[in-house]
Amino acid sequence: MANYENKGFRFLPARLIIFTLDLFDRLSRVFVRLKIHPNWLSLAGLISGLVVGICYATHQPFLALVFLAFCGMLDILDGKVATNGNKKTLFGAVFDSSLDRHSEFAIYLGLGFYYKTHWILWVLALAFLGSTMVSYTRARAESLGVDCRVGMMQRAERIVILLLGNFIGLVFNCFNQAMIVSVVFIALGANITAIQRLAYVYNYERRKKNNPGNLG
Repeated sequence: MANYENKGFRFLPARLIIFTLDLFDRLSRVFVRLKIHPNWLSLAGLISGLVVGICYATHQPFLALVFLAFCGMLDILDGKVATNGNKKTLFGAVFDSSLDRHSEFAIYLGLGFYYKTHWILWVLALAFLGSTMVSYTRARAESLGVDCRVGMMQRAERIVILLLGNFIGLVFNCFNQAMIVSVVFIALGANITAIQRLAYVYNYERRKKNNPGNLG
């Protein structure tokens, strides 16, 4: 748990992250007992993301909110089930990450259809670029042996911001405005996070050169 408290600033409070992970850790044990394979949960997460995109494209924000919540929950649950069910595999990790990218693309694509004549369409492209770069920089760094989970706008934050924007937009009857603010926030935050990760790797390498064997 300490890892989540020592990775720099995040949009979501560390205590909330730890509480949520602990909650889903307990829930995952139910799925382990039911012998549900984590890859099926990853696939269900993809399907939820596709449905979210379709709902946005067809102007059904309430259904989008429901399936976006499912998508976020499954995104946590599949990893917990894999860990607690002793089913962690290299394929499963790559499978999960790949489906996450497709799911996120489907969500932004659906929003793109919704806003196809609005200037926010260009910001959506930047949001997806930033989201992809957040994932890529971590994967590339970890392939070189650097644990790079820093950054203010990770996948959990992006989903929460979309959920909040959608929810606020429905409750206060300002869906367009709320989602536009959310997308702008994600576009800025995700691209800043990608830069944060580049900076982290740069500083890690400098520290390693200056203090070999003293990096924890």
